[in-house]
Amino acid sequence: MTTPTDDIEIEIEIDDVDETDAVTPSVLPVSYFGTEFDVHGLVRRFNDRAIVVPSFDPSVQLPDPNAQGFQRGRVWRKAQKDRFIESLLLGFPVPGIFLVEQPGKKYLVLDGQQRLTTLAAFYAGSFKLEGVEDAFKGLTYDTLPDDVRRGLDDTFIQSIIIRAPQEVDEYESVYQIFERLNSGGTNLQPHEIRVALYGGETVEMIRSLNNDECWRLLYGKRSDRLKDQELILRVIALWTSSDEYSAPLKTFLNDFLGRHRNSAELDLTMIADAFRSSAAVISAALGKRAFRLGTQVNAAILDSVFVGVMDRAHGGGDALTPEDVSDAYQALLEDIDYMDAVTRATANEDSVETRLSLARAAFA
Repeated sequence: MTTPTDDIEIEIEIDDVDETDAVTPSVLPVSYFGTEFDVHGLVRRFNDRAIVVPSFDPSVQLPDPNAQGFQRGRVWRKAQKDRFIESLLLGFPVPGIFLVEQPGKKYLVLDGQQRLTTLAAFYAGSFKLEGVEDAFKGLTYDTLPDDVRRGLDDTFIQSIIIRAPQEVDEYESVYQIFERLNSGGTNLQPHEIRVALYGGETVEMIRSLNNDECWRLLYGKRSDRLKDQELILRVIALWTSSDEYSAPLKTFLNDFLGRHRNSAELDLTMIADAFRSSAAVISAALGKRAFRLGTQVNAAILDSVFVGVMDRAHGGGDALTPEDVSDAYQALLEDIDYMDAVTRATANEDSVETRLSLARAAFA
């Protein structure tokens, strides 16, 4: 017999628009300057949390710099760490780092996280050099010859520092820089960048909602790439601000979170209550089949159904029953216009407007 949690470890597939190559609107230029940090100073700032490597999930505290689980799939192998330290010891040039000014005279790392965490780990004695020339094999920071250690301490690494953004449009510019700098290897997903740049009360609320039991039943296994949290943001943004929607979707979500990062003009308590109560009645009505045309979660069905149910739940009148939700949901899936809006060009303005209006009407 199959239970609702039997497949909880299966990675959830999401049927959603791919905006990797979406053309974004014009953005403001950013103000930046170049400087140099000595390696010893960089490590000290890192250990003092004056230079912060984003974890890309607000529920995760900054881990030990040598922890293998940190940013899984994007952590340097031991050989890469050895070669980087060896390059510095040999006086070879190394790539610079990109930082963004943050409040309190701190810096957020845009590019250079592996270099910084490797340096911090080496200075902490977390690993010995192995895949290097014989003169350095087996050495840690503390066992380096005094002159070599001083040379490493005094080595300068170039840095580009982007001045602290002041306006929402400036944050969008920084977002695009972040996206471009992380275009190689395992690409960062839009919401991974978002939570690093737009951290605040709204991101914290989304993290909390992501733990809701009914939401977890509806969505499935927690997403390593924060897709579940992005979908919660998407529901909230469309429920409260659908009249402001314009493509591309990722820019709409960036702007929404930038404006409301610390809950400006949003009643977060009311929003959280609406989301949780809607997740409860949807899960009671539909369970694990919710939002799925096949095995994948259809993101467009998810956002529109949640918006429709949240409208009804907090618009007065009788409360929705699971039977109400099940009947309205089935009627939507039999509506040709609705199905077009959740399966074709789902991020364009017409599709978003069509599916939201039909869902709102279905659950009204």
